[in-house]
Amino acid sequence: MKENGTEKFMVFEGVGVTYGGGADGTEALKPTDLTLSKGDFLALVGPSGCGKSTILKLVSEVLAPTTGNIFFAGRELGATPFRVGMAFQSASLLPWMTVRDNVMLPLKIVKPFKTEFRAKRKGEYRDRVDALLEKVGLIDFADSNPWELSGGMMQRTNLCRALIHEPDLLLLDEPFGALDQFTREELWQTLQDLWIERRPTVILVTHDLREAAYLASRICVMSPRPGRIVDDSAVEFPRPRHIDLVFEPDFVTLVQRLRGKIVHTPNTRKLDAA
Repeated sequence: MKENGTEKFMVFEGVGVTYGGGADGTEALKPTDLTLSKGDFLALVGPSGCGKSTILKLVSEVLAPTTGNIFFAGRELGATPFRVGMAFQSASLLPWMTVRDNVMLPLKIVKPFKTEFRAKRKGEYRDRVDALLEKVGLIDFADSNPWELSGGMMQRTNLCRALIHEPDLLLLDEPFGALDQFTREELWQTLQDLWIERRPTVILVTHDLREAAYLASRICVMSPRPGRIVDDSAVEFPRPRHIDLVFEPDFVTLVQRLRGKIVHTPNTRKLDAA
C-alpha cells in the first residue's frame, strides 16, 4: 500500500485507549489517526502522561486499543508478523552475560534467527554482532561485563541489541534520558548513523525537544491527557546532521515552536467541561 509514492508501514484509524471501565475509567488516548511510512523516524513529544508510551504499547501489541483499528502492511495488526526492536532509558543488560552475548540475545529468541542459533552463534552471528559493536566503538569491550561499562557504553550496547535482528520497527522510549548532555549528544550521532545505514521505521518518545528535532524526520506533539496529536510536522534539515545544527537559528526556532505547542495546548478535559 502506497500513498504519494511512499509505502505505508502502519496506520491508526480512530485508535483510542481507556484504562479501566465505567465511570472510573481513565481515557489515556483520544481516538487518533496516524500514518507511519516505511523508514519514518517519528518523534513523539508532549507532557508526561499524554499517551506517548501508550502508543508504543499499541504498536508493539502489548496493549489492544479500546476503540479503532491499527493496520500493518494493509492488514489488521497481528495478521502479518513483523520484528520489533526496543531500547529504553534503562539499558537492562543481563549482568551475567558479556557485551557480545547481550547483543546476540535477540538472535537466540527471535524468528527466524533462533532456528539456526546453535549452528551460527560462533560463526555468522558472532561476526554480525562484532561488526555492529565495531561500528559503535565497542568492539574492544565485547568480552566485558555490563558493570564494567559507562552509562553511554551501556546504551550503545542497548542500541546494538535492539538492532541486531534487523527489526522492521524500532521503539525508543527515552533511551538517553539518564545520561549527561555531552554523552547524549554523542549517542544522537551514533543513532543517526545507524538509522541512515539500516533505515528501520523508528518511533522515539522523548521529553528532550532538541533530541527530537535533531534525530527525527517527523515530530508529533501530543496534548495533556487524554492524549491527542495537536501538531504533526516534517523536519526538513538535511542528513547527516552534525551537532552544530542545534545552534543554528532555524533549529532554535523549531524547538521554540514545539515548546510553544506543548505549553499552550489546553487540557481537553477542561475544554469538555466548559
